[in-house]
Amino acid sequence: MKFENVTVFCFLASYTLAFLLELSQFVKRSAVVRWGTLGFATAGLLAQTIYLVVRSRQLDLPPLLGSTHDWFLVLTWLTIALYICIQIWNRELSIGIFVLPLALILVVASRYVNQTANPRILTGYWWSLFHASLWVFGMLSLSLALLVSLMYLLQHYRLKHKKAELPALHLLSLERLGRLNWWLVVISVPLLTLGMGTGLYMSYLASKTAQPVSLANVTFLTIAVMWTAMAMLFGWLLVAKHATGRLVAIRTLLACTFWLIALLVIKLLTADGIHA
Repeated sequence: MKFENVTVFCFLASYTLAFLLELSQFVKRSAVVRWGTLGFATAGLLAQTIYLVVRSRQLDLPPLLGSTHDWFLVLTWLTIALYICIQIWNRELSIGIFVLPLALILVVASRYVNQTANPRILTGYWWSLFHASLWVFGMLSLSLALLVSLMYLLQHYRLKHKKAELPALHLLSLERLGRLNWWLVVISVPLLTLGMGTGLYMSYLASKTAQPVSLANVTFLTIAVMWTAMAMLFGWLLVAKHATGRLVAIRTLLACTFWLIALLVIKLLTADGIHA
């Protein structure tokens, strides 16, 4: 088998099958099916790793710097890798029903964004790599915060209405979910702030070259608005003394959903690379 024959469809199909098996747990819970879910997710991760390595060799750039397409797939890769590690650590946790749909959205979106390397990367390679790393880990933290907030609200609803836990939907306690959600937001905002700061510095460096970068564009303004919203949430989390876990989860869910949707829309509608 030639590695060049591995396409996006290969791991998209694997993640889709894993998600369908995860859904089947609501009909009949089975240890065999859970292992099958983990197997398909692992096979998809392997295929995605091969695809990213081949793309990296073709573009002569690491996946983080290849293009928006590659950047989205790196974010997906990290999400799935974390999911597999957690499932190996605790097979009873039902996180696939939350993680796999996010991974599918990112993979599908990667097909419709820019797949061409940005020529400016070569003039600021290490800054670009640092900038892209901050962004991808910041977005990973935000994505996880969104999922954890959703888990918290579902768990809160179940306990409030005194409903029995579904065998196929075993989640962490409210206390642990709330603490995890808080830390994810607190970690993500500094990462995104540093990401914006390095982006501005790179724009300043580019202003002295033959390919200057203008900050007067929709992408930068939208990201600035999104960052302001997250900074406000970050500040509120640090100073709020009597905020309930449910209120924190709702605000985090709304903020992170806004971030994710805005990022996807920006990259689907613009031709600029993730580091343009």
